[in-house]
Amino acid sequence: MSMLPTITFAQPAPVKKGAALFVAAEGDDIGAVVGELDGEGVVARAATIAEFTGKAKATLDVLAPAGSAASRIIVIGAGKVDEAGEGDWRAIGGAARAALAREKLVTLSPGEAMDAEALAAFAQGWLLRAYRFDKYKTVKNGKNGNGDNPVAQKLVIQTDKASAAKKAWDDAEAVARGVMLARDLVNEPANMLGTVEFADRGKALEALGVDVDVLDGEQMEKLGMGALLGVAQGSERPPRLLVMKWNGGKSKDKPVAFVGKGVVFDTGGISIKPAGGMEDMKGDMGGAGAVMGLMHALAARKATVNAVGLIGLVENMPDGKAQRPGDIVTSMSGQTIEVINTDAEGRLVLADVLTYANQTFEPRAMVNLATLTGAILVALGQEHAGLFSNDDTVAEGLTKAGEASGEKVWRLPMGPEYDKLIDSKFADMKNVGGRNAGSITAAQFLKRFVGDTPWAHLDVAGTAMASPAGDFNQSWASGYGVRLLDRWVRDVYEG
Repeated sequence: MSMLPTITFAQPAPVKKGAALFVAAEGDDIGAVVGELDGEGVVARAATIAEFTGKAKATLDVLAPAGSAASRIIVIGAGKVDEAGEGDWRAIGGAARAALAREKLVTLSPGEAMDAEALAAFAQGWLLRAYRFDKYKTVKNGKNGNGDNPVAQKLVIQTDKASAAKKAWDDAEAVARGVMLARDLVNEPANMLGTVEFADRGKALEALGVDVDVLDGEQMEKLGMGALLGVAQGSERPPRLLVMKWNGGKSKDKPVAFVGKGVVFDTGGISIKPAGGMEDMKGDMGGAGAVMGLMHALAARKATVNAVGLIGLVENMPDGKAQRPGDIVTSMSGQTIEVINTDAEGRLVLADVLTYANQTFEPRAMVNLATLTGAILVALGQEHAGLFSNDDTVAEGLTKAGEASGEKVWRLPMGPEYDKLIDSKFADMKNVGGRNAGSITAAQFLKRFVGDTPWAHLDVAGTAMASPAGDFNQSWASGYGVRLLDRWVRDVYEG
């Protein structure tokens, strides 16, 4: 990341320099919106000529307006403000940042339509749109597709609700920083972010009050994590289990557990992937990135919940020591697994981490995130993550949180009739069930390692990486899952 904007809140005052930004609802009198800054009526006249009506995310841009102290006046449409929710204001904030990305000073006068929460969401969209991953570029000219143009910028939001807006922004910024942390992790090349380096990034959360433990391969071997270690054995990079604990709730409350698939690079192992597009497999730890980003968000905003984030970190390589198709491994749960395809490795990692989470923390609920199957892309594309669950309440809560946060999920079926597809002749189960219902059989596999704990599996293969550009994300990595799960925690566990 480089040169993220500084966002501050202040009481209303005349704009004396820089760009002036206004928000207009559909049908507003633009002259009244801009007020004294448009003393000669230039902006109002421009709105009439341009047929600007305040439609959501539409912009009216007047450069060097005559008689104005501002170097530039921009009005952005808010649409029907009575119908605008958090996601709408976030998108409007991102669109406004896109229009003003090169301005060093921007003063926003939002009018009465935006309350404190709307202002915080607007600012979050602004900040997320400004994200840029360019640390390895020696010429930072803004001419690539990996983020917004770099500029040192200050956004001043003038409002008589400044105190309340600043309080709301503290929480919204914490979540945005978590999203950007997740983006950073997924965007990093695998030669720079291996298993050890990823775990070290997790240790940095101690500065926010998170308790962090890292288990090494020897410790995992003593725990009997044969499924996870089987994946790791073909790589020179040692496996790690990253455990992050945030204790913001009552001491007697059991934690909510979040488990991430952290395959820092996935060649497919002996069942090697095609060369075309394999570079994207640096992002096969999108679920792990979301878990770390979430733990950052919860700690930074001092969430009143006990939460634990667990990440199984491995690299899947086709070394002479790598596991083979046909190998049988014993998981921490004691269940045996026939490895039919070494490219179905994420579920092997999750199997042992889910078991560890369940046995160690006895969580009130567990959610795992993983870039698990290509089949979920076929089913849902990139607009929804796949949701699988053994608990209707958890599933409904995540679905509502997805709608509220804009990170949508779609529940797919599970059932015993799918179990026969992963029955093995030689072990308790096999790690793939064939071409049909690939995402479902993967979920059925994971379900065998959660016991009776309320649980959900989010398949984020279509949403965490190579994500579509949008109003508040221009990055290859989206940070998907942080806003979704933060909202779920707020709604369900913080009330």
